[in-house]
Amino acid sequence: MTNFESPFAAGKVLLIDKPLGWTSFDVVRKLRHLIRIKKIGHAGTLDPLATGLLIVCTGKFTKRINEFMAQEKEYTGTITLGAVTPSYDLETEPVDHRDIGHISLAKIQEAMQLFIGSILQVPPAHSAIKVKGKRVYEMARKGQSVTLEPRRITISSFEAVQYNEGVLHFRAVCSTGTYIRSLAHDLGAALQCGAYLSSLRRTRIGAFAVEEAQTPEQFERSLSA
Repeated sequence: MTNFESPFAAGKVLLIDKPLGWTSFDVVRKLRHLIRIKKIGHAGTLDPLATGLLIVCTGKFTKRINEFMAQEKEYTGTITLGAVTPSYDLETEPVDHRDIGHISLAKIQEAMQLFIGSILQVPPAHSAIKVKGKRVYEMARKGQSVTLEPRRITISSFEAVQYNEGVLHFRAVCSTGTYIRSLAHDLGAALQCGAYLSSLRRTRIGAFAVEEAQTPEQFERSLSA
């Protein structure tokens, strides 16, 4: 047994900055290999096209996963106006392109206010939700029709940071269960021009900030430091 295995087996909360293209399970699998323990899991999935804060729990702290998942989350990213995608992000190709010459920052900010507070949100068809035992994204990729019920979520903040040539830089603070992809799609519908999520970064979960996190590579180097 190496000298760093024991504290991880006893239990730790690890803050990881998930790289682009990795699944949340890729991170868990990498860390499991590095610290050689079985009892490890993450507290809240990030899509492969998203980056940012992922809480990984080991040992006895895996019992706190649901507690961490329930905490408020903060995101930054970009929403591209003037088209939609079936997945609501760049997993699928943009279609139904529309003119956005009439869309101003003021109009966007006005529309964003419609989503503040307790709202009903329909999850994307390309999501890991199960319907009749099947992941809906598997059904969607096969062209099967998927009907999902709206869910009650809370958006505490939805702000425009910058808008330039059809790309909106935003910041959002929301409850667990919120799909930022759906928020982007619904904003496009409110503006009647279409929109999709073009980048996403999770910057905070509860009191934990991404600035405190390590990339998997940095974590690996820290083990041998």
